[in-house]
Order: sequence, then structure tokens, then C-alpha cells
Amino acid sequence: MNTQDNIDFMKILFFGDIVGSPGREALKKVLPSWKKEYKSDLVIANGENAAHGRGITKETLTEILKAGVDLVTLGDHTWDKKEVVKLLEDGDLPLLRPANFPKGLPGRGYCFVQVGVYNVLIINLIGRVFMHQQYDDPFKIVDEILEEEEEKAEAIIVDWHTEATSEKVCLGWHLDGRVSAVLGTHTHIPTADGRILPQGTAYISDVGMVGARDSSLGSDKDIALKIFLTQINQRMEIGQGPVRVDAVLVEIDKSGKAVNIKQLQKTVEIG
Repeated sequence: MNTQDNIDFMKILFFGDIVGSPGREALKKVLPSWKKEYKSDLVIANGENAAHGRGITKETLTEILKAGVDLVTLGDHTWDKKEVVKLLEDGDLPLLRPANFPKGLPGRGYCFVQVGVYNVLIINLIGRVFMHQQYDDPFKIVDEILEEEEEKAEAIIVDWHTEATSEKVCLGWHLDGRVSAVLGTHTHIPTADGRILPQGTAYISDVGMVGARDSSLGSDKDIALKIFLTQINQRMEIGQGPVRVDAVLVEIDKSGKAVNIKQLQKTVEIG
């Protein structure tokens, strides 16, 4: 990372996977007050479940950005909506898909975002353990990105979208001291391991989600339970009722290292 003596503390607000319309509505209710309360400089959210739980559309992306999110990341549901190809091909949209998807696919896996006079590098990665597809090696890909780009960045944030906590924590160790934060997404359940690693990288295995509280990962709990009881696939629907909002606030100092990671959780009623 390119460190500068005159950089002040930077606050990054990062939301877990936004699930369907309940998640989008809850985000709109919570984000303005959290931005004001925590004085965040940059807001990132994982939006791969934004469109009825699977993928993202132009309409749902626009809604999330209008709510106050600066950049949206994706994951294994990236390609679930056909229109995402056009969204990813639009280089002006603040939208990332995992950098370790096969080469030649539409979109970007990382980008720089200007925060004041400083460059923040944001990298979107997807894991391989217990995932349905065999993606390219995320450890190798992130090394290549850092080798090329890290000197241009005052802070580096990684959205680490994968299933296995063993794989998640190992990337955290691999990047400790090299990036500002490694923030886990995908499993929708917030973990209790948020901390600063020894060399100054903020780490958490999973931030959680913005989705229905009384659900199965944001989906209707009764349908999900029926699948487990019968072993017969059902069409999943989005859970309803109160929405749990999970996020983390990461504070980064003038060296580009994290000094604090705070888990934020709130349950809100939506109309």
C-alpha cells in the first residue's frame, strides 16, 4: 500500500449480502442514519442476492446506489440475471464481480474508488471450497492484483465471498499486513471473530446479511425446512417480517492499516 503521512483516519462501512426487497428496504431505512452516526467515508455492500435472492438487476442496483452505497460487489449468483452482462460491461457503474472468475468474462474484479484525495482499492474474490464451480485460484489472483496495483492505494478492502471458514481465515492470514481489510460474505450468518490481525488487517469470516430475520439465510424458513424434511426441491421465496441489518465499520489509519473493526447489527420493521 502507498502510505502517506497526511492521511487521516478513514472509515469504511461494509454491509453483508442484501437479500431481496426486504433487504433493500431495510438498507434504505438504516443507511442514512448510520452514515451520519459513524461518519463513514465509503459505503460498500454485497448485492449478489439483491434481486429476489438471486443475482442483481439494473433496477435493484439503482435502488441500492440511491440508498447511499458507493460500490456493490457480487458473488456466486453473479450470472443469475441475464441483464447483469450489460451492467458489468458498463465501466462507469460501481459494480464488481469476483476477480478470479475465468478470464475474458464481462466486468471487473477490482477497482479504485476516490475517497477525498486518496485511492481505495476494492477487490472482489470468490472461494473454491464447497462452491458449485471451480473458480480460478483466489490466492494467486489477489497476489497478481496486489503486485500490479498496491503501490497506488492508500487502503485496500477485500470482499471475500466463500463458504468454508477454513478457506476464509487462510486468506486473511495470507493478506495480513498487505491489505486493510478482508471481509467475508456469502454465508449470511455473522461470525464472532471480527478482529485486527497481528500485521494490521481487519478480518471477519462473515459480515452477515441484510435480510429477513426469521428466515433461512433470508429465504422463507418454512420452504427451506420442507426441503430438509422431504429432500424434494422447492421454489424458494424471500422471507418476510422484521429485517436484520448486519454490517461492519472498519477504521483505517494513515499507514493504510486497520485500527478497529466494529460489528453493527440492527433489526428494523419494514412496510
